[in-house]
Amino acid sequence: MKKNLKSFLFLSLVLSVSLAAYSQNRLESSQYGAIIESYLNVNKEKFNLQAEDISDLYITDEYLTKQTKVTHVYVNQRYQGIKIFNALSSVAIKNGRVSYYANNFIPQIEDKISTQAATLSPENAIQNTARRFNLNTPQDLNVIAVSGKKFIYSNGGISQENIPVEQVYVLHENTLKLAWDLSIYTNDSSHWWSVRVDAASGDILEFNDWVVSCNFSDDNHAHHNHTQSTNKLDKEETFSLFNENYVVTNDGSQYNVFPLPEESPLHGGRALLTNPSDDTASPYGWHDTNGAAGAEFTITRGNNVWAQEDVNGNNGFGVSAVGSASLNFDFELNLNQEPIGYQEASLTNLFYMNNVMHDIWYHYGFDEASGNFQQNNYGNGGLGNDYVLADGQDGSSLNNANFSTPPEGNSPRMQMFLWEATGLPTPLIINNTSLAGNFVAAIPATGVGNNITGPSDIPVTADLVLVNDGTANGTEGCNALVNGADVMGKIAVIKRGNCPFVDKIQNAQNAGAVGVIMVNHNNPDNDPDYVDYVNMAGQSNPVFTIPSVFVNNADGEQIIAALIANQPINGTIVNNGPFNRDGSFDNGVIAHEYGHGISNRLTGGPSAASCLTNREQMGEGWSDWFGLMLTMKAGDSPEIGKGIAVFANGEDVDGVGIRPAKYSTDFAVNDFTYDATNDDTVLGQDSNGNIVRWNDSQHNVGFVWATMLWDLTWAYIDKYGFDPDLYNGTGGNNKVMQIVMDGLKLQPCGPGFVDGRDAILQADMMLTGGEDQCLIWEVFAARGLGVNASQGFSFSMTDQIEDFNMPLDTDPSLSNCTSLSVDEFNTSDYKVYPNPVNDVLYIKTSKNFGEVTVTVTDINGRRVLSKQTQLSGQIEINISNLQTGIYILNINGDSLNANNKIIKK
Repeated sequence: MKKNLKSFLFLSLVLSVSLAAYSQNRLESSQYGAIIESYLNVNKEKFNLQAEDISDLYITDEYLTKQTKVTHVYVNQRYQGIKIFNALSSVAIKNGRVSYYANNFIPQIEDKISTQAATLSPENAIQNTARRFNLNTPQDLNVIAVSGKKFIYSNGGISQENIPVEQVYVLHENTLKLAWDLSIYTNDSSHWWSVRVDAASGDILEFNDWVVSCNFSDDNHAHHNHTQSTNKLDKEETFSLFNENYVVTNDGSQYNVFPLPEESPLHGGRALLTNPSDDTASPYGWHDTNGAAGAEFTITRGNNVWAQEDVNGNNGFGVSAVGSASLNFDFELNLNQEPIGYQEASLTNLFYMNNVMHDIWYHYGFDEASGNFQQNNYGNGGLGNDYVLADGQDGSSLNNANFSTPPEGNSPRMQMFLWEATGLPTPLIINNTSLAGNFVAAIPATGVGNNITGPSDIPVTADLVLVNDGTANGTEGCNALVNGADVMGKIAVIKRGNCPFVDKIQNAQNAGAVGVIMVNHNNPDNDPDYVDYVNMAGQSNPVFTIPSVFVNNADGEQIIAALIANQPINGTIVNNGPFNRDGSFDNGVIAHEYGHGISNRLTGGPSAASCLTNREQMGEGWSDWFGLMLTMKAGDSPEIGKGIAVFANGEDVDGVGIRPAKYSTDFAVNDFTYDATNDDTVLGQDSNGNIVRWNDSQHNVGFVWATMLWDLTWAYIDKYGFDPDLYNGTGGNNKVMQIVMDGLKLQPCGPGFVDGRDAILQADMMLTGGEDQCLIWEVFAARGLGVNASQGFSFSMTDQIEDFNMPLDTDPSLSNCTSLSVDEFNTSDYKVYPNPVNDVLYIKTSKNFGEVTVTVTDINGRRVLSKQTQLSGQIEINISNLQTGIYILNINGDSLNANNKIIKK
């Protein structure tokens, strides 16, 4: 009881301090407040803002990015002291001035206010939310902490966490409505609802789910989390102070894993790594939590992640892999078995990947101050107490993975499911006669009350015998067997009949059979597909000890005919697969999930948890890109497509994966452009001639964004080379990793593609002074995100407009742009557009080049078009007859010889 009281008092103290700090965090509290205020006053007309719109601002987060020397300040709009939900702008301060401002403030707020008085209590808001989401009626709701219009309520029996409620304004149908903003983490862990309830009518105005279900398969499985009951102790541990004179200690830890850049068992083998933790990101190793020498945990738990199994899917705290005092996590791995057999190896790989995601991206600015995931922040800023809770082999669903990201100071949750086996099982092997070989057979269904057992990985080998129960249908085995002496020690063959399977198997087991082969009824097609007859349900007493399988009629009748002909047949019953696959061995999937946490914490600042809930947000795209970046190898090619989650999805190493196309710079492989993000975009036709459209806008919008980032990555590598050192490398891959991370910090809350593009351009300006502006523009313009592209309203998915134009040559940032010319000449003298192109390509010149020969060559060097013309003003080239792909356009005359890469859509 004393321990519980201590935890409660500690929690109350933390909440009170947090709320007090929150209420005082006005704009003037920052050393940059006056700078930001001055900037907004000077530029308010540019953003269509009035003085009243920026008269009441406060800072939600502020931190310095060491790599760029930029201080990121996140400023929220208020009206008369009440926060406007997600009216959150990003401000970058460098050299004492506003270097970049990403506006997300609402203009003319006074004209939009609908009411200023709440008639609905916060308790009623919780109750309305519970009814809306079919939760239980809240019980014993008590206020734990209060600060102004912000409350913390007890969980009411409907939430795993206490329920925060804050009075806010919400923009709804162009009206600012007074509302209660609250979050409820459901007891079944499937949702972490973030909800705005109208403070006058009680209606649910809007909601989003902090749980991101990645929908890798057709099933939209939900995310679940464990309870946080032990975190009271964790919060006390975070008071351990960081020792400025710490000494990095090699703890001798070893992990047998699929090491990056290996993506999965398809891509390479395991290796035993010693002391893989990074000295900068994890100075005390991966098993520390108190900032002193020596590991606090000898299991797959530490400061950055706690990896544990949840096979039962019951949201309880599961078993972790145990490394002993020596931290030796070297476990055998044989994938030719059910995943439960290699659980420790799986959890070790899950632990490893979460830690390297933490350590690698720390070097690119995802550190404590910016809201990364650590239990103890070692005095480096941020709140701490938010290490990743990672569930491996979670039994609550299949074929998916999830990640939930609450605001900083609350632990995110990664959930890794198993993936269903592909292919048909062949658990029956005939070892002799002309029937020798593997036979497709059904493995009995399992479930509550089903005592029928399927084959195990321990083979049962014996001769086969046809049963006889002494009746006219004796081979159905519905009665006690009269040939028990023959059945003893044999595998019994039984025909399907009119009595329960459990009776048949019971009679065979009573007669001493060591296994059972059930033969199905005949069907019109003799379909060998086992799916139609897997439901071998029933109860036995005693529980069966012998395995059973179910073969189709055609195979079964051959076996029966041979037995009637007195042919001695020997067989084996064994579970030889195919087996479910473990998502925790797909490093790309783990990186993808962790990536959701990075993009959510960096967009809008670590205190925001709902900035990536607009429809055009690119969260799935960043997550795919995170996985792609960490699994690149020195010999990779930009044109060769790369699929996502091919191991988990049961494909070969060169499989397409779970996206509409592979990631490739080759438009013949991946020709998607910005226009494809519109919901009504037609993708093409399937094999039956049916029109194919987006069926999952969130993931496919992300796919288009990741396609652009992948092109950008290879453009950087082409310029700067590739460096396999993911932590401290200097290659093009490292450079693009840095600007994408910086772009996440610079963009506003609720970003669209244009916001993301502009943030990356600005990140390059801040980091290099704009050395790669041309390169960045060329990549984005080639995919339809050119200078005139419009994202429209970022909450809409039907108003995007693509554009393939570069900015004007007069733009100072583009003064050093180069082309593919082989001779020196002024590239501003001509322009080739649009690119990519559908049918007609235009060449526009600023002077008369005289007679030239224009040729188009495909990627195999074959000339597919040639034309002689006078190049003056504007000419057009019709390429409508060319197939989709990449071509080289050559313009050859007396005064120029230039090549341009052309993409035919």
